Amino acid sequence: MKYKIIYVFFLVLILSSCKNDNQKRVAENEKEVKKKELIFSTINKGWVFYDTPINDASEASVASWNEFRQFLAELAIKPKKTIGAFQQKSAAISKKAMALNNNIPYQYNKPQIKSRISTLITKVRMLDLFIHLDNIPDQKVIHLIAEINNELSSLQRQMDKIVEKGKIPVEEGESELKQMMDASRAIPNTPIDPNTPRVE
Repeated sequence: MKYKIIYVFFLVLILSSCKNDNQKRVAENEKEVKKKELIFSTINKGWVFYDTPINDASEASVASWNEFRQFLAELAIKPKKTIGAFQQKSAAISKKAMALNNNIPYQYNKPQIKSRISTLITKVRMLDLFIHLDNIPDQKVIHLIAEINNELSSLQRQMDKIVEKGKIPVEEGESELKQMMDASRAIPNTPIDPNTPRVE
């Protein structure tokens, strides 16, 4: 009889502990769902990219530079419904950003543009990395979106500067002066050895 009471007591204790574990698990799941909904809401509000050209130079480059046009088109489409959609979109944006290094128009194939493209690619890849983490830092994602917009504006302003510099007419003799100042064309400054034979 004594053992039966002990067994019943242990059985009740085990069942109540299982019930408490289930309640804790349900509470944790609800908390996790609310956290994910909050992260989704924050990212959904902050997912705003500058997807239209800001000046004439960038509008002209959209017409001629296919990769740039595709990148802006990818930025224009906002994902909906789930974090997974945002993750897929960030992967697609990252892929389009990497393609910006291909087929840069001759006019823009300069170090200033290439450095801005590299910085833009870095920011986009960081966004892709952060949004694919298990614990998504939503504020960092929003901050990176703002940085991507700044880099995109900087790239377009630099394109405009290059176009404006190209419109400045070359003065008479300026091209010859540039050739003379080119260090690769300069005559080496080596001392002449008097003992070397010379042709006269």
